Amino acid sequence: CQTAMTLGGATAADIAAIGITNQRETTVAWDRNTGKPFHKAIVWLDTRTSETVGKLCKGQGGKDRFRAKTGLPISTYFSAVKMKWLIDNVPEVKKAVDSKTCMFGTIESWLIYNLTGGRNGGLHITDISNASRYMLMNIAEGKWDPAICKELGIPMECLPTIKSNAEVYGTVKGFGKLDGICIAGSLGDQHAALLGQGCIETGSSKNTYGTGCFMLLNTGEKAVPSAS
Repeated sequence: CQTAMTLGGATAADIAAIGITNQRETTVAWDRNTGKPFHKAIVWLDTRTSETVGKLCKGQGGKDRFRAKTGLPISTYFSAVKMKWLIDNVPEVKKAVDSKTCMFGTIESWLIYNLTGGRNGGLHITDISNASRYMLMNIAEGKWDPAICKELGIPMECLPTIKSNAEVYGTVKGFGKLDGICIAGSLGDQHAALLGQGCIETGSSKNTYGTGCFMLLNTGEKAVPSAS
């Protein structure tokens, strides 16, 4: 970005804001004191969490035990399962969780944290589209669900604060020419694609082609539970 600004003769004053879109669910755990990650990120399609999923599905309600609140079945996809795997399998993460120095987040959280100062006051936030894919958020309230967090052993103080998709979160610090630019938007990739294609009316839909083919549909202001 700084190279592009130099080549174009632009300054921070020429840039209205920074917006971020990211691959959802991919999870990072990092140290509150040092700002360094404890482990490599676990990406959305990583299946090392299969055993964790199997154990969770044995509880009352099976794979749908959290669906009424989160809208999601228990799956290797979602961030909560990746966080639990990190806690159960990476001693440094478990120690940090116990000492309340662990910070969990998806990639937009990691980027915003670093762009706004990192260990020197960086913001620990996520947007509601990414939060909806953690399998920890009550989708009716737009808040982390205390009961689910407790059941999975994920302290709420380790989670980012949930923000809207479009607001000024903070400004860039420590990145030269980018310093002072507002970060004012964050949207998970599939949600961003739906908006980018102009599907803003109820009933409009689109397919996204990449690692797979995914259809998204705008249900308007009413949640429509999946039948599958």
